Amino acid sequence: MDVVPVRVKICGVRRLADAQAAVAAGADFLGLNFHPPSPRYLEPEAAAELAAALPGVALVGVFVDAPRARVEDIAARVGLTALQFSGDEDPAYCAGWPWRTMKALRLGAGVDAPALAARYATDYLMVDTLVPGMMGGTGVALDPALARGLPAARLFVAGGLRPETVAEVVRRVRPYAVDVASGVESRPGEKDHARLQDFIRRAKAA
Repeated sequence: MDVVPVRVKICGVRRLADAQAAVAAGADFLGLNFHPPSPRYLEPEAAAELAAALPGVALVGVFVDAPRARVEDIAARVGLTALQFSGDEDPAYCAGWPWRTMKALRLGAGVDAPALAARYATDYLMVDTLVPGMMGGTGVALDPALARGLPAARLFVAGGLRPETVAEVVRRVRPYAVDVASGVESRPGEKDHARLQDFIRRAKAA
């Protein structure tokens, strides 16, 4: 049976040139960060301009415990494809959206990942490394063993992925998609196009 190549999400995109490079290299999703404290934060107005220049590209909005009305406003204004909830949102908050949804789960020692995942009826789940006080984008590598027992068909794997490590994670977990931000950056919010291309190539070849 043929193995379907993993999908790739390039997250924390802030510049049109980076977005275009990611799409040209084969990225399936671009993540736009709407959490103001993040170094990868993108103003909604700038995001709308970026989206207008990228017709047909699947854009995922990243939110952290944001008021529902704010999420709805940004999603409609930008034209998002999906919503990623990366805070402490409960299952009720994550339900009832007219967009596809993804709940980010931060995994570490002592976290019952299957039980946690079972609480969320979102379209996708994302697993990232648990770093106290941080809401993702830490660059800390996730132990692939922590994803054991999770529904691979709707699973995004994040957590410190780099071009040098992504293939092994894809082979071990066989998720629906992988997600990277800091692992393909020259500095927060600025992508290194060579690393970006290398990451996508290695992920899809695994």
